[in-house]
Parts: sequence; C-alpha cells; structure tokens
Amino acid sequence: MIREGFSLGHSFIHRLDPRVKLVIAILFSIVVAVADRFTVLLSGLLFSLVLIAMARLKIREVFYRLLVVNGFILLLWIFLPFTFPGDTLFSIGRLTASREGVIYSLLITIKSNTIILSCIALIATSSITTLVHAMRHLYIPDKLAHLFFFCYRYIHVIYLEYTRLVNAMRIRCFEPKTNTHTYRTYAYLVAMLLLKSYDRSERVYNAMLCRGFKGKFWMLDHFSLKGSDLISGTVMLLYIVGLVFLQWGKTIL
Repeated sequence: MIREGFSLGHSFIHRLDPRVKLVIAILFSIVVAVADRFTVLLSGLLFSLVLIAMARLKIREVFYRLLVVNGFILLLWIFLPFTFPGDTLFSIGRLTASREGVIYSLLITIKSNTIILSCIALIATSSITTLVHAMRHLYIPDKLAHLFFFCYRYIHVIYLEYTRLVNAMRIRCFEPKTNTHTYRTYAYLVAMLLLKSYDRSERVYNAMLCRGFKGKFWMLDHFSLKGSDLISGTVMLLYIVGLVFLQWGKTIL
C-alpha cells in the first residue's frame, strides 16, 4: 500500500478539522495559481512554510517531495527563458535568454513550491479515508469523491501488476533496444496493463455490488467542529483574503 507518513502525527495541523484544511488548501491554491505579483507569491510561500513548521513534518521527507516537483520545473528553466519573447537578459552562444522568460520561470517555480508545500501541510496530514469523508461533508459529488479514492487506492495495485509483467519479460531475456521488437514489446506491455486494470476494476465493482454497494459509502463516525477549528480557519481565511487584496486590491476597490 501507499504509505501515508505525513498523516501520522499529533501536531496542531494534524488535529485540525479536515474540512477546514481542505477548504483552505483549495482556496489558497487557487489564489496562488492566478496571482502574478512577487509580493503575493512570497507571502504565500511564507504561509506554506509556517504551516509546514506547525505540522512538525520531517524536513528530509518534505525535501524529497519537492525534488520530484522541481525536477520537472528544471526543464522549464532549460527551455522557457530561451524561447519566451522579450528583452535580452544574457546570451549563451547563439541562445538568447529573455528577461520576461526568466521572470515567468521564477513565477512558476515559486507558485509550484508554494502550492505543494501547502498541500503537504494541509492535505497530506490527513489520511485518504478522512479526506474522502471530508469531501462528502463539503457536498462534493459522491462520484468525484469515489473516483479520487479508488484512483489513490489502486495506483499501488497497478504498479504491482506492472512490476510482475516487467519481471516476466526479464525472465524471458528481454533486453530493451532501439528496434521494432522493443517498441512492439512495450506496446504489448501497455496493452496488457490496460486490460488487466479493466479486468480488476470489473471484479472489484462486482464484489462491491455483492456487498450491497449502491453508490454511497456510509460513515459511522462524523467530524465535530471545535472552537479552535473555527478560529484557525478564520485566521487562515483572512490571510488568504489579504493576499487577494494585495493582488487585486485596486481592481476590487
């Protein structure tokens, strides 16, 4: 199974009502995603770092998560400054980097890291079942909540099936090369993975029907909104509103 290491903790963020965390994470991510002022984004980054500190998460584990994200962002830094139109900032041989391209890449970097850090602090500190429960309390459509839950649940199962197929290929002395046989073999691998995934989904669905599933998961325990949850949610919401006014204050007024 996929490990939910960040959800194991006793910090204030871990004890916060998951409904509050989910709403704050969504609103904060939207504001950061559409903002384009560095003052707003740096304030948002500070907010995310404070949440990480309050959650008392292991810095090494958080850093590893950021490495995955920034590995993709590194590709943007390689190509975007040299392909984005604008004033010349510096040149490397025949390649010319624009000032606008560098700024745009920096905006994407800050936005991505800010959103990932906030989601780690607010979303990853709750288990998947708790998040699905919170989604139902927030009246998110059941089908969307179920899709989210099953995608998360069966990623590990599909990965194990992929590993089994790859091991079967290696036992048969398959060595990937740049030829038609390799391309055909990988095409068969993808096709078999899709077929087995579909077959597994049919068996799981039939098993759920046999157990009386009618499109709804019934919850035995329900959340209780405490005073500390309301105060914390209000403070974080006011901070997000402050970011909105910092970004679009003149337009709103």
